[in-house]
Amino acid sequence: MSHVDVPKWFERSRLGCTWSKDSNWMGFVAVSNNKESQRIGRRDIVVSWRGTVAPTEWLTDLKAKLERFGSKNVKVQHGFLSIYKSKDKSTRYNKSCASEQVMQELDRLVNFFRGRGEMVSLTLTGHSLALLNAYEAEISFSDVFINVISFGAPRVGNLAFREKLNELGVKTLRVVNKQDIVPKLPGILFNKILHKFNPIMQRLNCVYRHVGTQLKLDKCRSPYLKDDTDFSGHHNLELYLGKNCDGFLSRKAKFRRNARRGLALVNKSSDMLIEELTIPEFWYQLPYKGLVLNKCCRWVKPGREPEDIPSPFSSELSSHFATSMST
Repeated sequence: MSHVDVPKWFERSRLGCTWSKDSNWMGFVAVSNNKESQRIGRRDIVVSWRGTVAPTEWLTDLKAKLERFGSKNVKVQHGFLSIYKSKDKSTRYNKSCASEQVMQELDRLVNFFRGRGEMVSLTLTGHSLALLNAYEAEISFSDVFINVISFGAPRVGNLAFREKLNELGVKTLRVVNKQDIVPKLPGILFNKILHKFNPIMQRLNCVYRHVGTQLKLDKCRSPYLKDDTDFSGHHNLELYLGKNCDGFLSRKAKFRRNARRGLALVNKSSDMLIEELTIPEFWYQLPYKGLVLNKCCRWVKPGREPEDIPSPFSSELSSHFATSMST
């Protein structure tokens, strides 16, 4: 779920009843196959959440007000919680929120594999929503091992949120790039100032806190990356996974030049690789920019099945428009 703004006139029109401002792909659920499950000794269910993409999601993420989440003192950032919990029963695809959808699927999978006598674990990965999901999952499945791996994640909640996750036994690895500004948010100035005061000030529940163990990477140690101040590039997931995380061995060891992840992927949606590599910047695009050749040998946009359209017209409106056009 993520907000997509539409014009006010559109919302007020009859079309507004079929459109959802909160309809966006946010991630997927996967399960380890038999071979991998045998190797690790359990059936691992993975929930992968994507990060912030749409401009309106960035605006929502900047809403730094803390809002209650579950227990009395536990609070999380309003913007993240809004994306995680938003729903609209009048729409086709958002009758239930992202939280309800993922928890329903996890409940189904956990019970299914437990019914077969298998040990089950949950691995949640992504940005900020992975922690919110982990909190709910641990409360619902208290005897299931849950771990979180986040990349470039900001501070999500307050001290009570962090302590509650620790109390529940959620294990979190927080991978951050030293040059990435997002993990320093929210409270890039306020948190640093309070950190210099006494321990009493640091335990205020109105202050954001990170969760878990930090693995800090430094992109300047990679011989393949430009030495510039591209803020969006420093937050790029391919930068984290490719010539930064994959090439990292330890703080003292040199950068691993034979990293397995493809070097060109870093420039898939950025311009972070050095010029000497001659890999074009922002090189990824859909074949023929999404157009297909139809049976009349004309290039057109591909058709979509009705169930794949995020905001389809209702049958009533479709017939109304068809009648209007025919007259």
